[in-house]
Amino acid sequence: MPAPVVVAATTVLAHIPGLVPLGSKPSRELRRDPSLAEPLRARLRPFDDALGYPPHQAFLGRIHPRRLPSRPWVGQRLEGATRFGGAGELMPEVEFIGLMAAVDDFGLLTLEPAVAEAAGAALGRHPLARAMALDRVAASAGDAEAVGAEAGALVLRGVDGSVTGAVRRAHDVDEALAAPVLLENLACKATGTLALLHLLHDHGIDPGSIDYVISCGEEAVGDRYQRGGGNMAKAIAGASGLVRASGADIKDFCAAPIPALVVAASLVAAGAFDRVAVVAGGSLPKLGMKFQGHLRAGLPVLEDVLGGLAVLVGPDDGRSPRVRLDVIGRHRVGDGEANARIMEALAVEPLVRAGLRMLEVDDYATELHNPEITEPQGSGNVPARNYRAIAALAARRREIGPGEIEAFIDARGMPGFAPTQGHLGSGACYLPHALRRLTADEDPAERVLLLAKGSLFLGRMCQASDGMSVLLERNRSAGR
Repeated sequence: MPAPVVVAATTVLAHIPGLVPLGSKPSRELRRDPSLAEPLRARLRPFDDALGYPPHQAFLGRIHPRRLPSRPWVGQRLEGATRFGGAGELMPEVEFIGLMAAVDDFGLLTLEPAVAEAAGAALGRHPLARAMALDRVAASAGDAEAVGAEAGALVLRGVDGSVTGAVRRAHDVDEALAAPVLLENLACKATGTLALLHLLHDHGIDPGSIDYVISCGEEAVGDRYQRGGGNMAKAIAGASGLVRASGADIKDFCAAPIPALVVAASLVAAGAFDRVAVVAGGSLPKLGMKFQGHLRAGLPVLEDVLGGLAVLVGPDDGRSPRVRLDVIGRHRVGDGEANARIMEALAVEPLVRAGLRMLEVDDYATELHNPEITEPQGSGNVPARNYRAIAALAARRREIGPGEIEAFIDARGMPGFAPTQGHLGSGACYLPHALRRLTADEDPAERVLLLAKGSLFLGRMCQASDGMSVLLERNRSAGR
């Protein structure tokens, strides 16, 4: 049985401030109070501000989260910040709109001719241009204002309010094929495709070597009578040129990337597939989710990016970090909903079963949402709350003293740095950093525990939460 390893991981961001008003919360609030439109647009960030924003550079893998400067991060520009590098890139809006057209198989998106021309020219200079269907970008050019006037269509606008494009609905009565839902799915497909293309390009991976793709995003692709029955994984695999791959989706609210990673590693360990990619696109409905708190606090609207993630799992290659399938934490039905109990199930019990102490884990990667986004709207500092709970469990087990809680958090925790798209913030966004630490001789780590939690109660089918954790470990086989 081959031991599964994480071979590579990429993270990407797309800066799309013009689409912020189409996020779920802004669109509802703007319908209720149109006077919010001008203050909202006035607080949208230019690309350079988003690029230099320190948490974004941490998400892209250019700086370890523990090396982030002191807050406030707003107003700071990380020295040496670049669009490309680290684990991926931060793509500007015009290119991302073009990328959505490039992955649009059904001609749903019409772009204004000037926008299509600008997007096509910019994407033509992109390092991944050869893998993109740029002919579709040119073909998308048309009268977007006229399309936007059609029944059920959705108009896209730039930061200045000008029309950039429009999305047609795909059915006149099916809500799952309404224009706003299709835009969400196109945005997810585009960010997932961008992440997967970077995984292939940046790490020299042959697309034909990947057998299976698992998507774990928050979208709910549906068609007639199958509201959430779609397969984003197969769509992203096709857009990325993975001609030998099949795929399927895993859904678990915010927690989904960790079960997806575990399933991928299990498929490799079982010999069912040789190499499995786990992908996640961004969640457009989360754009501007907490914009009202940002406006009240005098901040720019910080939820103006979509994130993407791609991970490759394969058989043991002698150097990549191993996925310890014998060290998996899970939140059982009977565990209850108290945060301390959830953390015990995820951060303590799997280690105890494996005979490991909590101090033998170098990094705990839990819900890593950027607190500068969440605090102004009253959601608090989620990572700090979770790390305090984990440290308290270590103290209760007498692995550390009560006075060592802060030192435990400083050494093994980290500030939140991820956009508030829950599946990207729940542990998986740390993978580029984890791989670097678990393979490097400088600033090395022996073990990293990835933890994710999911809010199942949001779907109103049960009152429960969910969660899963898995241990990654430095590969010592090369030295044996």
